[in-house]
Amino acid sequence: MRRNKLLRGMKFGVLAAVGVGLLNYVAMSLWNWLMPSIFGLTTVTFWQALGLLALSRILFGGLRGGRGGGMHWRRRMSDRWEKMSPEEREKFRQGMRHRCGSPRSPEAPATV
Repeated sequence: MRRNKLLRGMKFGVLAAVGVGLLNYVAMSLWNWLMPSIFGLTTVTFWQALGLLALSRILFGGLRGGRGGGMHWRRRMSDRWEKMSPEEREKFRQGMRHRCGSPRSPEAPATV
């Protein structure tokens, strides 16, 4: 059983490394094909392309997990909302209006 898990983990590691290497090669090839001719930039090596991918992940993708990893708060808030009584919900709404402002104040007539 333990040997099977180790083998599965090693397969995953090898596949992940091959996937990252392939993605990096594609990024390097695209950069070296487009950037020198369009913007007059120099070509990049495999390791420089890997650094660019890591930098773009940090700047644009963040360091959080995969899909839905950062959305746990929504599920937690939904659970809290369902457990609230109607009075507690209205109190929460009033608090949010006070903090964030309301799109239209209750005394002002709504315009169409």
